[in-house]
Amino acid sequence: MPAPPADLPDLLRRCGHREPAAQRQLYAHYAGRMLGVARRYVRSVAEAEDILQDAFVKVFTRLGDFRAEGSFEGWVRRIVVTTALNHWQSGQHRRQQLLLDDVPEPFAADADALDRLGVAEVLALIEQLPDGCRLVLNLYAVDGYTHGEIAELLGIQESTSKAQLSKARKQLHLLHQRQTSYLNL
Repeated sequence: MPAPPADLPDLLRRCGHREPAAQRQLYAHYAGRMLGVARRYVRSVAEAEDILQDAFVKVFTRLGDFRAEGSFEGWVRRIVVTTALNHWQSGQHRRQQLLLDDVPEPFAADADALDRLGVAEVLALIEQLPDGCRLVLNLYAVDGYTHGEIAELLGIQESTSKAQLSKARKQLHLLHQRQTSYLNL
């Protein structure tokens, strides 16, 4: 992960004064990683790009809220995740939405199978999960939110978050098993 710009405090001050060159520099430094964050929460690059743009508008308008109590990148990441969740909750991303509680429980599979996969293979499998499972898995396993925080963000019960994580893991195993069976035909 690249280090923050050496002149980050000055860059943030200049962004706060709405200097376009400073805003472009800040955007250029963080946009690639934040696009990857947004992409995990939606089905297309175009949607992730829209989320990224919305998130950076929020970053630039809320710079005064950044208190430097943690990393600036972490603060930006939280805005991107929240923007992606708001996008999903607004109904723009619910075209194929299953209710969180309605995802069927898959049967158990080989617990070690996913451990043998590479990152790209796991990400491709995660893409195939139903929205609710994918959101909870990303929030919990990738972005480090607790089940309590996920419940609050998604407006669900904490037990639903835990159940969705369990279902996501089982479905990943099932998807991997199906993929492996297909390749061995």
